[in-house]
Amino acid sequence: MSVQSAAADVDVDLRQLFASLARNWRRIAIVTLVVTGAAFAFASLATRHYKAEAQLKIESGESVYTRPNGANDNDKPILDEEGIATEVQIVSSTDILKQVASKLNLARLPEFDSALNMSALSKFLVIAGLKSDPEEIPPEERVLKRMRENLNVYSVEKTRIIAIEFSSQDPNLAAAIPTEIAKAYIATQGNAKVALNSAATAFLGPEIADLQKQVKDAEARVATYRAQSDLLMGGNNSVLATQQLSELASELSRVRANRASAEATADSVRKALQGGGSLDAVPEVLSSELIQRLRERQVELKTNIADLSTTLLDNHPRIRALKSQLADLDSQIRNEAEKLMKGLMTQAQTAQARESQLVADVNTLKAASARAGEEQVELDALQRDAAARRQQLESYQANYLAAASRKDRNYLPVDARLVSEAQVPSEPYFPKVVPIVGAAFAASLLIMAIITLLRELFSGRAMRPAAGARFDRIEQVAMPVIRHEPADIEAPANIEPEGDRATEAAADAETAAAPLDVAAAELPLADVGLKRSSFGEIDVEKAAEKLIASGAARAIFVSPEGDEAAASAILVAREVSDAGLRVLLLDLTASGAASRPVLDSALFPGITNLLASEAQFSDVIHADHYSDCHVIPVGTADPVRAMRAADRLPIIMQSLTTAYDLVVVECGPADAQGISRLVGDATEIFVSMLEPDDEVAKATVSLIESGYPDLTLVTPVGHETPGTPVPGRRSAA
Repeated sequence: MSVQSAAADVDVDLRQLFASLARNWRRIAIVTLVVTGAAFAFASLATRHYKAEAQLKIESGESVYTRPNGANDNDKPILDEEGIATEVQIVSSTDILKQVASKLNLARLPEFDSALNMSALSKFLVIAGLKSDPEEIPPEERVLKRMRENLNVYSVEKTRIIAIEFSSQDPNLAAAIPTEIAKAYIATQGNAKVALNSAATAFLGPEIADLQKQVKDAEARVATYRAQSDLLMGGNNSVLATQQLSELASELSRVRANRASAEATADSVRKALQGGGSLDAVPEVLSSELIQRLRERQVELKTNIADLSTTLLDNHPRIRALKSQLADLDSQIRNEAEKLMKGLMTQAQTAQARESQLVADVNTLKAASARAGEEQVELDALQRDAAARRQQLESYQANYLAAASRKDRNYLPVDARLVSEAQVPSEPYFPKVVPIVGAAFAASLLIMAIITLLRELFSGRAMRPAAGARFDRIEQVAMPVIRHEPADIEAPANIEPEGDRATEAAADAETAAAPLDVAAAELPLADVGLKRSSFGEIDVEKAAEKLIASGAARAIFVSPEGDEAAASAILVAREVSDAGLRVLLLDLTASGAASRPVLDSALFPGITNLLASEAQFSDVIHADHYSDCHVIPVGTADPVRAMRAADRLPIIMQSLTTAYDLVVVECGPADAQGISRLVGDATEIFVSMLEPDDEVAKATVSLIESGYPDLTLVTPVGHETPGTPVPGRRSAA
């Protein structure tokens, strides 16, 4: 048989849940009114406190017209977040608070000195050692402690404003103290600048005198060294030897270039003369005026010869005379080229001699320049030292004059100013009667409502069957209360029958309690024997061992023979409990047969009280007097009223199996339909049997045919009476 978890078959009944607020409205209203009244009394009787605020702006107090020349951004006050936070700490420093406390004489006021006007109760607590004696602390520290408790200094976000907030029982003091703190802070900043200015002038005076002597000595060393080294300065502020070396180097380069050019030209002319080549390719030959005139005459003669050759023969005297002149011109041109070559060679030799002289002069100047360079380095070092000392002297003199003039004129601007003085408050900031009373009313009402709803929810009274879930008639489980000996349990006097609905519920329960399988009642005893041999008959110890070994969470006992057979459930529960498991015995019999022997009484609240919403789990769970087992008896509530909430029984079973290792349920002579809502995961079903009679046979066969083939027959025969203390067993706490 597939059995679903009981928790999946239920839902929260919101109507029932919120109806609990209406049922408990008196308690909610009383608690809410009491809390609201207490809050009103507190707000009315509490000491009034007033709060005022002054504001400081952190900014540069120096004017652009009075700032010393050369002052840069580093001279400005630090205005970043860390700088503002530092100023906040300075505002609330002990020195400033002491100045304000002394100026306003706060030590005479009981508000700031707890040792003044101590109440009798406070004195008693001090004498009894339950409270520290304020007189053990110096009066000044007591005043400062109280001031710090009432003072709040903070920087306004994203601004350079520092707010000084103070609370006091006296509105005038609440306004005076933050203003005086701001003024004391500004005065402290001014005094700090005076001290810094005085320290600066005291330091700069001797330093200036010492620097003047150092500058004079440094400049004298520069002049002496320049005279001793005989360093001559040329143009561009450079040493003369270095300048001459540079000029000679340039001249040497020029001479070398001319020599190379002359040698190359002479060589090209020589090659042309020796090889019989044309001299027209040599630029120097072409640039000679004489050679150019000879070339022109040569061209003219060639033209005349060509003209005469058209009419005269080559041996004609005129042609021969012209050719002779042409040969003389060629000889003259070559002679002139040779002269030009010799001139170039002479020019190259002259350049080479000049080059040699320049090289010697350069080498001489190199040595002189090296010596001059070393001397110039030393001179530059002396000049730098003298210049640095003079620069420092001039800076010190400027700062000294500025500091001295500020001191003489008493001009020392502070980097803060009071932008808003604290105003005397007209209304106290504490206590606010309306907000306090309103908050107390709303909070108490909400808390009481939540407590009521949680109590209703955890008790299970706000649960209902889930939509679509198939619920059989749960009355068959606890219905022996109605079906068997209904007169044995008396309903409480304060619960009356609920008319026709109660009668109908009782009638339904009686109808449901009728036997389901008549055929099973007519089976012969021999068939019962077959069933017994098929399923086996075990004693209490074996049943307990089976439950422990299987890890069952629920054990359902059906007792067809009535109250006497209920002893099996009691004995099995005790056996499992003695093995160390947490066990609960739930009595669903009509007469309380399973709980009366272990509790020695039937007048304890139990399952019917829980179903009728008259009790909670903590009220219905009791301890077995003879073992560690816990017991939920039948209870004392009206059975009819309890049956109306029978759908909550699966939820109760689910909660019990969560809290205990094993829940043993004694159902009395119930049938398969009666135990269907008790069955869940890890459930074992037992049939209690005293004698193998027809009643047991019918019940066993009915359970088997109804889908419970794995049931077990158990007999309490041979065991002691459940109400008799068993040696070695402990009593449950």
